[in-house]
Amino acid sequence: MLKPCLSKILFNKSRVLWLVLKWSSCLICFLPRFDVSAQPIEKITVASKRFTESYLLAEIISQTLENKTSYQVSRKPGLGNTAILFSALKQGEIDIYPEYVGTITKEILKDPNLKSIDQINQQLLPLNIQAGVFLGFHNSYALAMKKDLATQLNILRISDLAKHPQLKIGLSHEFLGRQDGWPAIKKNYQLDFAKVIGLDHGFSYQALEKNQVEVIDAYTTDAGLVNPNVVLLQDDQHFFPSYDALLLYRISSLESKKNALEAIQNLSQKITQIDIQKMNYAIEFQGQSIENVAKTFVSGQRNLDKPSTFFQQMFADDFIRISLEHSALVITSLLLAMFIGIPIGIMVFCKPQIGHPILYISGILQTIPSLALLAFLITIFQTIGAIPAITALSLYALLPIIENTNAGLCQVNPALKESAKALGASFWVCLFKIELPASTPTIISGIKIAAITATGTATIAAFVGAGGYGERIAQGLATNNTQTMLAGAIPAALFAMLMQMMISQCGRYLSRLN
Repeated sequence: MLKPCLSKILFNKSRVLWLVLKWSSCLICFLPRFDVSAQPIEKITVASKRFTESYLLAEIISQTLENKTSYQVSRKPGLGNTAILFSALKQGEIDIYPEYVGTITKEILKDPNLKSIDQINQQLLPLNIQAGVFLGFHNSYALAMKKDLATQLNILRISDLAKHPQLKIGLSHEFLGRQDGWPAIKKNYQLDFAKVIGLDHGFSYQALEKNQVEVIDAYTTDAGLVNPNVVLLQDDQHFFPSYDALLLYRISSLESKKNALEAIQNLSQKITQIDIQKMNYAIEFQGQSIENVAKTFVSGQRNLDKPSTFFQQMFADDFIRISLEHSALVITSLLLAMFIGIPIGIMVFCKPQIGHPILYISGILQTIPSLALLAFLITIFQTIGAIPAITALSLYALLPIIENTNAGLCQVNPALKESAKALGASFWVCLFKIELPASTPTIISGIKIAAITATGTATIAAFVGAGGYGERIAQGLATNNTQTMLAGAIPAALFAMLMQMMISQCGRYLSRLN
């Protein structure tokens, strides 16, 4: 009599858990077909780096192509640093992005002796890439200080900094690692500072104003330079090369679309030094949207649209797109983590000598910074977008699922297992019919933790072109726009709460089956 009762009461949970795993595997197989980043044939993809000017130039390029051609323009704003964008360009993930001559020669080609555009293009030709369409302005790197402090310490030139090693230096992360950035300028000018911190460029002028740092790296077209109390230090050794703005594009992508190439040629020498600084200022200090500022330039007519309210910005035209992208990233990675993590958790419980090393490795994965892991996965997969992002999110979600599956199995009442064995139940019957159903609440808790982790980490995926709410957060950081950041952060937080509620509801449903 006891055996049928066990079958009727306890075995239902195992059946539901098995169905979850079964349908998870099916969904994982089919979800890539609905990849939101899949590109139609007649599409031109425009990308940018993560600072105001690059966002703006990419939008000007996009609107120019939309106005003068019939091709669909896909935007990948704030894709990342130079290495990520150039890699994406080589791989055909993007077709065009704004760049600077000095960055191409020193950072990409690593040959500062290249002087002419013809020499540069000879080096780029084997990569199916061309540089051209000079936009009309240059934007060099520089070091900046507050004017009153520079006057007080008699600092006019970069070489004068060597006399003041106590100064607090705040530099953008890319500048800290570039070939033409801090390591080289430190060696060239023999600078030895005790305190150098990495700082997102969008916050550098704020930090300078509040005396949290005393020297920052700057772009010579920065909107923050309109402040009369900020001065650029003279590059007295002429370290920084020419940074004339131009476009980098894939030859096979644009030259096969002749009217597209003609359209962007219309931008040649059209943006002056004053123009770009005014546009940067309108975005960072006047609250104008990047789209509106670009539209004003492209159309030649001033758009007097009022700055969007917070709710207008949060539910803007791209809200559905980025919500679907974020949902696809989180749900796909969570299903993958469940499909892999629950069996590994069972292995940890059943075969500790095999399972514990795997558990240890999954713990190590949690310590790898997300951007570093994404960069590593881009190198492995040779692509940007959803594939490396989902892989990274799945790896981060594994640990709580594995640990909670193992913990739940360890907490099952031994008397219940002994009763089943006494009735002749085999090891596998006991596992799937008694132990797993009894440990379901603990497993659900692990899945819940994994879902919240994946939702938060998914915002980083925007840095590799996977989209989602992270696009707004990255743009807000770059343009020093708190409203834009919150327009991405709040939906991400609400999505995490929704996921938590849904998983809790599933857990309650499974409990009622007992």
